[in-house]
Amino acid sequence: MIRVSEHVRKIHSQDGGIVLDVKYGRMFSLNLVGSKIVELLDRHYTPAQIAEELTCEFGISVDVANRDLREFLDTLEKHHLIEAQPSGVAL
Repeated sequence: MIRVSEHVRKIHSQDGGIVLDVKYGRMFSLNLVGSKIVELLDRHYTPAQIAEELTCEFGISVDVANRDLREFLDTLEKHHLIEAQPSGVAL
């Protein structure tokens, strides 16, 4: 399971969102899709569930959703905004 790091604060709006990394003092602006992905991670969606949700909500193909999601998750991980959580660990 992937989760948003505990040192991250976020806000969502109809236009996108902002992610603040309080540990490293960095702020990131998110477009509507990026904000939706972070919101779904907060709701404990798996990558497969997120890709499905993006496909339905934004009318994109599953292939595009999976490719773009993987790229976005890699970027979030590179900036320490998300972390893997072992399965079975209570939140």
